[in-house]
Amino acid sequence: MRSILLIVFFMNLGISQDKYPTDTLLRSPTSNIFEKATILPISAWQRLSYNSNLLSCQFYPSCSNYGGLAISEHGPFIGLAITADRIVRCSPFALEYHYDMNGKFHYPDYRLIDPLQITNTKNNSNKSPLFAAGLSIILPGSGRIYAGRFMDGFMGMWMIAISGTAAYSSFQENKIIKGNLFSVITLIFYSGEIYGAYRTAKYYQNPNDNSDLN
Repeated sequence: MRSILLIVFFMNLGISQDKYPTDTLLRSPTSNIFEKATILPISAWQRLSYNSNLLSCQFYPSCSNYGGLAISEHGPFIGLAITADRIVRCSPFALEYHYDMNGKFHYPDYRLIDPLQITNTKNNSNKSPLFAAGLSIILPGSGRIYAGRFMDGFMGMWMIAISGTAAYSSFQENKIIKGNLFSVITLIFYSGEIYGAYRTAKYYQNPNDNSDLN
């Protein structure tokens, strides 16, 4: 009963204002109940991130908006994988790597422009997207490394290692709900690594080429 009340509370919180971008997605008649339920935690997160400079995103649109759009357009399962890929890329190494790929900044806040829809589908790489995805199935993060994004691959490995270890420790302590939660998070980031490896290999470019990839 408590869980139901919390869900109702956060749903009302999520759609009662227009200050936060994902509220629009929660109001959208084209989004089904599963998509809205998946976007709901993102809406709650925006109530923290949009009111703290410490939680500012390096990309435009922000990871929360990017994730909300991904879920709305591609559904909860694929959308969460796409969101996990973005979270991994939004690391301390984002500027070093993604400025080389994009080279454009959003004014006036100078965040790196990284829209959900990739406008340039030209592949200037000799890297195989399918091979990269296959590598990340075997060893998460290795596909990104193969495609030339070593630190993104390292961050992907690190995220999965942390969530996977947390899941294992929770089950060892018989904390089933917590263990299941971290297992789901691990699965999301695992899926994100497969998608991210494919995406990186397909749209990888030489650092000297500042074409718009993202």
